[in-house]
Amino acid sequence: MTLLHWAIVSPFLFAILIPFLYKAFRNVHTGWFVLLLPVALFTYFFQFISITKNGDTVKETLEWMPSFGINFIAYVDGLGLLFALLITGIGALVVLYSIYYLDKKKEQLHNFYVYLMMFMGAMLGVVLSDNLIVLYMFWEFTSISSFLLIGYWYHRERSRYGAQKSMLITVFGGLSMLGGFLLLYLMSGTFSVRELVMQSDQLMTEALFLPALLLVLLGAFTKSAQFPFHIWLPDAMEAPTPVSAYLHSATMVKAGIYLVARMSPVFAESSVWLWLVGGFGIFTLFWGSFNAVKQTDLKGILAFSTVSQLGLIMSLLGVGAAALHYSQLDENIYMVATLAAVFHLINHATFKGSLFMVVGIIDHETGTRDIRKLGGLMNFMPITFTIAMIGAFSMAGLPPFNGFLSKEMFFTGMVRVLEMDIFNLDTVGMIFPILAWVGSVFTFIYSMILVFKTFTGKHQPEKLEKKPHEAPLGMLISPIILASLVIIFGFFPNILSERIIAPAVASITPSLIQEGHAVETHISFWHGFTPELFMTFGVILFGILLYLLLPRWRKIYSWVPERFTLNSFYDGGLIGTERGAYNFTKGYMTGFIRTYLVYIFSFLIAVLLFSLWFKGAFAINTDDLAPIGVYEVAIALLLVISSVTILFAKSRLTSIISLGAAGYTVSLFFVLFRAPDLALTQLVIETVSVALFLLCFYHLPPLSRHEERMRFKLGNALIAIGVGLVVTLFAISAYSTKLSDSISSYYIKNVYEEAGGKNMVNVILVDFRGFDTLFEICVLAIAALGIFSMIKLRLTRGKEG
Repeated sequence: MTLLHWAIVSPFLFAILIPFLYKAFRNVHTGWFVLLLPVALFTYFFQFISITKNGDTVKETLEWMPSFGINFIAYVDGLGLLFALLITGIGALVVLYSIYYLDKKKEQLHNFYVYLMMFMGAMLGVVLSDNLIVLYMFWEFTSISSFLLIGYWYHRERSRYGAQKSMLITVFGGLSMLGGFLLLYLMSGTFSVRELVMQSDQLMTEALFLPALLLVLLGAFTKSAQFPFHIWLPDAMEAPTPVSAYLHSATMVKAGIYLVARMSPVFAESSVWLWLVGGFGIFTLFWGSFNAVKQTDLKGILAFSTVSQLGLIMSLLGVGAAALHYSQLDENIYMVATLAAVFHLINHATFKGSLFMVVGIIDHETGTRDIRKLGGLMNFMPITFTIAMIGAFSMAGLPPFNGFLSKEMFFTGMVRVLEMDIFNLDTVGMIFPILAWVGSVFTFIYSMILVFKTFTGKHQPEKLEKKPHEAPLGMLISPIILASLVIIFGFFPNILSERIIAPAVASITPSLIQEGHAVETHISFWHGFTPELFMTFGVILFGILLYLLLPRWRKIYSWVPERFTLNSFYDGGLIGTERGAYNFTKGYMTGFIRTYLVYIFSFLIAVLLFSLWFKGAFAINTDDLAPIGVYEVAIALLLVISSVTILFAKSRLTSIISLGAAGYTVSLFFVLFRAPDLALTQLVIETVSVALFLLCFYHLPPLSRHEERMRFKLGNALIAIGVGLVVTLFAISAYSTKLSDSISSYYIKNVYEEAGGKNMVNVILVDFRGFDTLFEICVLAIAALGIFSMIKLRLTRGKEG
């Protein structure tokens, strides 16, 4: 493994050490040990800036399953590096914040940091993997680790509910995404993202292209909380605030954004990609901001604001896909929109991370996050108020903060949609700037609510659980750093332009970047009196007006009954599914073996008959049949007599002996057919079975002459006859019809040469079917352990009794 591979898996390896550190150093907060890793990783990845800045990439391959085309290929380009820096940089600040937020005496810190390191490692794996299957593996690790983090306070019902909800929705999307990856492999013969990009023109002509596109987007939309899959994200706020700050700003929800950005060169030439990504993104922006205004929990406001901001970034990536239909690089809408998406991705991480930490401080120092109980905290928490104001004003798109710059670029991208003459964007595309502006108005409103409803107005100490005061310095360091970046990137945005933003944009638009050319990424505050500037003025004016009149129009949120909300449909669907599954299971799980045999045999008959009909395989061929001798006829009659005797015997002993006779008769067939191994195995099994049956039935009472005779059932008789006939027909057809060559020639050829064995049966079981045999042994071992445990449990209870 290379150093790059070790960097990706190091959080997983470090997670193994955390419980030992927690136990060995009880008096030291475990977070201090954990903090070292993200700082080291950020420093390591920071060194790659000089490489990606020049348009170069780093690729390291670790062979895993090369015969299947699955290798651990670590690939660092501008886009992957941007996300790696966000994951490790924000991760370091989150760990530092958590040291002061989580009490080492009250919290199970070893669990928390194990989950957090798993989360960090999984995200690094997602953004730095070139192989789609490896990417998917890390993708599902993010779902598992986020499930554990959201449900960290598992004693709370809402935490368990939120964890389950996020798991169900994101894993559903992940499985859909895997289906899309497999379809891409069927079309291209590769799992490499870079190779898929090179084959993008060819993939467009394939019939499976559109299904693959839809399945990949399902994975991206569910992970990045796009409408209507956004409902899991507000419930994820039940996680500890450090987790929320990390999940909402730099990790989990950004994975879907990354996937869309990474796969854009593959799918972007399709109009479906543009309309789905752009359309769902712009509507999510509106819907998230609209619903954020009605929230009364500070975390709830931030959760819906994350939904809104993710929709903004997603819409920019969707609209930007149109550039591949234009040859000119200058003034290309794709470059403007994609540049805005990348820049706002960074800005969102800074202001959203700081705001979540601010909310955590408020909750930590007052005991509540309910804005109806808060107010007047500016006098008690001036530093926290300053950080909140910087973060919220940036989120609202106000100057001179970094959010203003990316919001202006966002408006530019939306306005230029009307200039494009493809896919009806010059007409129907009007929906983009309209929803962009309306969503921005609501963004302004909830940003003002976040600040002024919390820090200004009347102080209500009687409604607070604690006396408010400023947070300790350690808890303020991380949000101060993030708020400082908000200001720095606002005044000096071009610090990021050539080093971070341009390489990331080039990674998303490789076909538009000619060798030796770079993406123009100069960012400035003033561009004259443009439509975007007037849109910003309108956002501020209407935003202030609607904020002041909020009590008058807020009643519109009650117009839609609760039972018609998406959350209600989710809950109803979950309850209905569980109830339906229970009733269905209850219907066929009767507790009677005979009922289960009816299901099994009926299914067997249907499947075998369908197979014979579908393959046209039924045939009777008597050529090359060996003559039937007297011995075979005699043994067959003996087998029939034994089987019939079992059914009509009046004594259990007679039934057992007849059962043994049938088994021994089968072993005689094996002897005649020159299969001594099978004959010996059959004899041993029958001997043991007869002995066990005799041992069990010895303790049962004798059959009563007065027992009720079982009535004849026509259905059971038909099933029994059907099984016999179908199996017979299938056996005859198997001999008479050869749909494929026999595998026996392969074994004959390779048993000795490849496996080095002379006993074909043994070699097949041990080498060619080694895993099958191993799993069978495991099943037997598990069954033996279960039986042993039950016996021990019975003996223990017997002694207690």
